[in-house]
Amino acid sequence: MTGPTRLTPRAHPTLTAALTALLAGSTAAAHPHVFIDGGVDFILGPGQVLEALEVTWRYDEFETLYTLASFGVSLDAAGELADQDRQRVIFEHSNWPDDFDGSAHLSIDGIAVPTQWPSDLDARMVDGRLEVSFLRRLSDPTPVTRRDVEVGFYESTYFFAFSVTDTPLTHGPASTCATRAIPFRFDPDDTELVAALERLALDETPEVQGFGALVADRIELRCD
Repeated sequence: MTGPTRLTPRAHPTLTAALTALLAGSTAAAHPHVFIDGGVDFILGPGQVLEALEVTWRYDEFETLYTLASFGVSLDAAGELADQDRQRVIFEHSNWPDDFDGSAHLSIDGIAVPTQWPSDLDARMVDGRLEVSFLRRLSDPTPVTRRDVEVGFYESTYFFAFSVTDTPLTHGPASTCATRAIPFRFDPDDTELVAALERLALDETPEVQGFGALVADRIELRCD
């Protein structure tokens, strides 16, 4: 699949700093350990049937170096991956952990829709950062005309902090579908989020069940 033109990745907004400032006087703020930019595109079949999500991750610079080193991979003189090393990254990265929760959480009309295990993984270097993409196919491709389709872009424990920086696109037959990214905005009146933050120590990785969903960027798809 030919990749679409992407927006220039922005620096990931550190929710740690933002929430610490907004929660001045609180005892806690969340500390993710890995920052990933990227997003989700929608793969549509005839009749505006949603067949798959195409997920893109772009690691921060530190995690790029750490990941490549852990795979025993070095960049060439131009800062790119030689084909053999790219295949090594694809192979190693395809060994998903048993508790992998996907990062792209799909719902239709407010009901969670499961997707298959990642497939079609690819890897490349983009502006000195490792970028990987993969598909999450729907077990049952679903018509989405006049339905509320949303993807939450997060990892549930917030060890990985995901941020939508790529314009969400649709691939497939021409349609009247529109997409938009909805960045997370802190709401001090969100009692569930504030309560979750108050259960965290300042130097801890969040372990509150579902914490990532509370601070997630989201993507909407509407097909008329």
